[in-house]
Amino acid sequence: MTIAAKFDAPESDADASDRGLKAPPAAPRRPVAIVFADVVGYSTLMASDEHATYTRWMALLRTLIEPETARRDGRIVDLAGDGVLAVFPDLANALGWARAIQRGVRTGLEGHGIDDAVPIALRIGLHQGEVFEDGARIFGDAVNFAARLQTHAAPGGIVLSERVRVALGDTVPEADLRDLGYVDLKGFERRARIFSIETDLVHVTAPLHPAGGLPSIAVLPLLEQGGNPEDAYFGEGIAEDIAMSLAGLHELFVVSTASSAMFRGRLPDPREAGRALGVSYVLLGRVHRRPGGIGVSMQLCDGRDGATLWGERMQVPISGIFEVQDEIVRKVVTGLAPHVRAAELQRAIRKRPESQTAYDRMLRALSVISSADRDTFDRARGFLDEAMLEEPGFALPIAWAARWHSVRIGRGWSPDEDKDAACALDLASRAAALDRSNALALATLGHLNAILLHDCDAAMECFTEALAACPNHALAWTLSSGTLSYIGRGLDAVRHAEQGLRLSPRDPMRYSQLMFLAIAHYASGDYSEAVRWIRRSAAENPLHGATLQVLAAGLAAGGRPAEAREVASRFLALRPGFSLELYARKRMPFRDPALREGFLAHLREAGLPD
Repeated sequence: MTIAAKFDAPESDADASDRGLKAPPAAPRRPVAIVFADVVGYSTLMASDEHATYTRWMALLRTLIEPETARRDGRIVDLAGDGVLAVFPDLANALGWARAIQRGVRTGLEGHGIDDAVPIALRIGLHQGEVFEDGARIFGDAVNFAARLQTHAAPGGIVLSERVRVALGDTVPEADLRDLGYVDLKGFERRARIFSIETDLVHVTAPLHPAGGLPSIAVLPLLEQGGNPEDAYFGEGIAEDIAMSLAGLHELFVVSTASSAMFRGRLPDPREAGRALGVSYVLLGRVHRRPGGIGVSMQLCDGRDGATLWGERMQVPISGIFEVQDEIVRKVVTGLAPHVRAAELQRAIRKRPESQTAYDRMLRALSVISSADRDTFDRARGFLDEAMLEEPGFALPIAWAARWHSVRIGRGWSPDEDKDAACALDLASRAAALDRSNALALATLGHLNAILLHDCDAAMECFTEALAACPNHALAWTLSSGTLSYIGRGLDAVRHAEQGLRLSPRDPMRYSQLMFLAIAHYASGDYSEAVRWIRRSAAENPLHGATLQVLAAGLAAGGRPAEAREVASRFLALRPGFSLELYARKRMPFRDPALREGFLAHLREAGLPD
């Protein structure tokens, strides 16, 4: 259980009475800065190597966390097996502590004789508020809020509440911050706006800008005006549909909604969105669901100077939502790419379901499938099941269900990776059979053909079809990079991986994007670039086994055997039963003979067992 799980709700008088404690509300309230630090994947680490994990975590507490807390006038309020709750008298000390801890997690044990094989990473959340004190303990909504906040941090990262961001003012450079938009926090009705801050492991980098001179656009989630946070999914889903229809055109560069989701829950200045996503144009708007109808207002804005190019307000019955989406797509195309032929535009517009219920359930799934919270993520599968049951011939929820199983494996949440992989393959095959223009289904099927069936020819056919149907599909570009690497086309693989990053510069699965770029550089023989990118991937997700495997091989290939062996030890802590013989027989993705033998040799040099 994480330390955050202990603070589901404020303690009641009865709860306090049961334990013989005086009820905290009688105590005075005082303002403090509250910090939660939580170990990423603690249960997995303990299952892999209980002694090493415990030893390293205790050493971090003793040699880094406790001294740094005292140095900054803070107080550790509570310690759990996998986390720390601390309070500080002011934000400056609290933020300084958080940055120092993240900086020192990987270096703070040098000279202390502690084994570094266990890849401990922390998530830290920082909030400010008033708390009740009862002796050494603290209580209050601010504590609960901070406990939930840290779950949205990247491994090695720090997230701030909006209250903290406002209080910090200009003491933190704008370039060091990233607005993550509005998120759901368990136990709180209202969505919370949060920010991430740059650390040594998580950098807030400027996005790559599109090449080729195409008009570039991002479609932001529509803001739900009804006031009910539970309805936010609807506006986000409409934006997804509009964006994917535009993405089917070769004449536009369309940033993925996986990245534009950073603005969910608010309407930013178009210039802010343009800078963050690297686009020239921004489509944004509002939606309001009323009994029997929907109100939609849209604006197409210049992302460079913020000017409004056109605006539109529409009132339609609920059954008319698809016509509204198609009309918006046509207006955008008329303004940005007027030479697109009507037939080509019609081909690009997404196929619509017969059932509004199936569509609604799919939109609900899309609103939670990218969540970093496991329980929230798991809800997506239930919504997708309902959509598939309602309309079995609707390919899109089937394709997203296939993607759900793939993401479940990638995030390390799968209880049975072989079973999840088989489910993903079956669902992707079904979706592609129903709709051969569904780029998500084709990209997922292509990837699974390569890594599960070792059929790179079939994989490349799927990717070719996916990118013909949707040339702006970020996932198809990224996953196709992997297959190109496996067959020895390293330079093409680099190009595909870079295009995937351009199309989704703020992707919640960024560690995966960076891993495929690193594999591409490895396949092209540029081992230093491979190590550079795979280190960034490992910083985003230090518990992803495939990332550590590629890092070990890259270091060995680059003539750094000692570092390779250290990383291999971390990999084996996660995969204690690994053997090169079994990997070569069942899991090895490389088809090119030279790459295949070279990769095995580099893994062996890193110390992985035969």
